[in-house]
Amino acid sequence: MSQEETPSAASRIAGLTSRPNARVLVIGAGINGIATFRDLALQGVDVALVERGDYVSGASSASSHMVHGGIRYLENGEFRLVKESVTERNGLLRIAPHYVKPLETTIPIYKTFSGILSAPFRLLITHGRGKPNERGAFLIKIGLMMYDTFSRDGGHVPKHRFLGKKRSLAELPDINPSLKYTATYYDASMHDPERLALDVLWDGIETGSHARAANYVSAVGHSANGVRLRDELTGNEFDFAADLVVNTSGPWTDLTNEALGQETQFMGGTKGSHVVLDHPELLAATRGREIFFEHSDGRIVLIYPLKDRVLVGTTDINADPREASVCTDDEVDYFFDLVGHVFPQIEIKREDIVYSFSGIRPLPKHDDTAPGFVSRDYRIVEGKMGSTPTLSLVGGKWTTFRALAEHLSTEVMNRIGGKRTVDTADLAIGGGRDFPASDDAKRLWITSHGDGRDQALVETLLERYGTRAATLLAELPEQLTELAHAPGYYAEELAYLARTEQIVHLDDLLKRRTSIAFRGHLTSELLEELAAVLATELGWSDETRADEIARAIRTLRDAHRIELGATGLTPQLG
Repeated sequence: MSQEETPSAASRIAGLTSRPNARVLVIGAGINGIATFRDLALQGVDVALVERGDYVSGASSASSHMVHGGIRYLENGEFRLVKESVTERNGLLRIAPHYVKPLETTIPIYKTFSGILSAPFRLLITHGRGKPNERGAFLIKIGLMMYDTFSRDGGHVPKHRFLGKKRSLAELPDINPSLKYTATYYDASMHDPERLALDVLWDGIETGSHARAANYVSAVGHSANGVRLRDELTGNEFDFAADLVVNTSGPWTDLTNEALGQETQFMGGTKGSHVVLDHPELLAATRGREIFFEHSDGRIVLIYPLKDRVLVGTTDINADPREASVCTDDEVDYFFDLVGHVFPQIEIKREDIVYSFSGIRPLPKHDDTAPGFVSRDYRIVEGKMGSTPTLSLVGGKWTTFRALAEHLSTEVMNRIGGKRTVDTADLAIGGGRDFPASDDAKRLWITSHGDGRDQALVETLLERYGTRAATLLAELPEQLTELAHAPGYYAEELAYLARTEQIVHLDDLLKRRTSIAFRGHLTSELLEELAAVLATELGWSDETRADEIARAIRTLRDAHRIELGATGLTPQLG
């Protein structure tokens, strides 16, 4: 039996085909589309969400795993965005504490007065055009003082601190000794962005039958009866009617509008790439902090300890959304050059790379503005698909997804007639509900939900799923089968995900339902083991299981430049 014929595959879109209409159709299930879907669902709006690939598999899957206020936006004069960003950062620390944690960030500084003249010149006169310069201590100090002002929120994050050379080297002994100062401030980490997005999605779906969502469904055209949708698994097409269509396709917004019969030129995204290193020495050198460094030519790199690995990113290069986004050798050279400047005594080799990823930011068209200075703010643009009104989201970023969704859904209700009844500002997300706020509360939760199981296992599941782990634990048998090739994951756990989280392909599990791909060291034995679990749960035939393994291998090679059983990146194509 092929995958397309399995009950799980058929039920995925049954909610759309059995009732092919809604008040609102949201196209694009990155974080902003998902959050808008959730907000509308909470208000009781009849809403449907479709995504041409898997949920949160586009731009939102290529983030730097940070929730941040954007200290650099101050130089652009984007004070509204900074204020909203730090407010939302502090809010996510409260409402999504299972996935969003305070992140100590240190900036090594090598000059005192650099950038004092160029920064205001760029802000007031050139608006981001021209060559950026390295920022010195004086400018960074002013920026962090402003940032602290924006960040005030009941002490959720500490104020910044500035250290001279001696104390800086005492705290970070492996850092480049030619520095003059370090500045340390707090933002927040988002250690599982895909799972956070899925929690937002389940919150929406669980509101009731008025909220429907399907992955692997694309918008391919329009007709008198609405939007033409295609099931990407079977190729079957059907019309779906809506009073209003919301385009949250991120970098592909113009392409979606084109399919809907609208010619727009809203987007001008830039590519950002990252590599993941298995490098214990570099991991130890960070002392658990993110290191955020800017070179003399304005290039920036972040060195970020995460899941026993080190995430290094990111680039900012103009990109075409029609082309696949892949981390290049030039970008790796860029990363290694700047990491070597920050930690000159630590050798990093390409063989240390266990994973890479790249995506296009959903930025507005920006002509000759330097990519690093393009606004990260968002706007909502009205349009028409025949007689059906549309709203297109231009811009947006991970940190502000809740506020953006509130804004966008309010605009939607103003047009279809409706009133907000639920405020999401203080509404916990998914497994963040009743998440234990102290070590004592955590121990109590583990004891009360463990049901006699090993406490380390219960703690792992709590960290992995937040308080949603309680439902999972209730479904799992007492004895679990730990995977031989993915220690710390269990066959019954992954089978539960397959049943409940709309997994379609093996790579959905590898890259978005778990962190298995991110941590690297992928082998054919691992893929076989994972595929066997999914095959049993999803009814895959031997042929489908083999196809899914081949697809996963192809995805790892083409999108992430990773070969099974190897480290470092595969040879670059072209």
